[in-house]
Amino acid sequence: MTVFHFFNCAILTFGPHAVYYSATPLSEYDTLGTSVKAAVVYLATALVKLICLATFLKVSESDSFDPYQEFLKALIGFIDVAGLYFALTQLTHRNISQNHKFQAVGLGWAFADSVLHRLAPLWVGARGLEFTWDYILQGLEANANLVLSISLAALGSLMWLRKNKPKTLIPIIYLCAVIVATMPSTTSYLRRGLGWHLPKVVGFELFTSLVMAFISWQLFAACQRPSLMLAAIH
Repeated sequence: MTVFHFFNCAILTFGPHAVYYSATPLSEYDTLGTSVKAAVVYLATALVKLICLATFLKVSESDSFDPYQEFLKALIGFIDVAGLYFALTQLTHRNISQNHKFQAVGLGWAFADSVLHRLAPLWVGARGLEFTWDYILQGLEANANLVLSISLAALGSLMWLRKNKPKTLIPIIYLCAVIVATMPSTTSYLRRGLGWHLPKVVGFELFTSLVMAFISWQLFAACQRPSLMLAAIH
């Protein structure tokens, strides 16, 4: 029963990444190499973040919410944005479209995050004798992170790769990117500052990820219209 519970939680955590890759055109265009490169960039980014956290943050003896510490964490969290910038603009990719590129990068980024932060807890805890919902919630949280990572990659693609985007949408794109990038600090405040329990926090993450995915999709579609109009004119 414990092994069965572990496999269920592992499939819930990592299965959506494989489903997303196989169910979208990413598999048809063989973008696996791009996802792997993005995962490597994520691991390097995580190492830099770990060094910064160990250098600038003090070890807290309590689990209470410290605004100054959380502000520093949020600033350090923007290293992820720098890593995504490198993955989207500096890595060599196959001849794939911008649409497929940001999806492949976001998928690799989210998968590396799940492996780094959730594989070990699953292996150690989900095989325990006592059943707990925490690891199922971890899997749901990984799904929310997958959607948020792809949304952030889409917004980054609009910021750094899309040149002819409408000027009226630029502030909205940057605002949405900041909201997604600071999501870890937001959830930390909900847990420590407001005392939300894990199910409520995961529900908030799932809802927010769907909202941001919808907004990102609408922004991406709106930014593609000018290029489509120019192509129709020519």
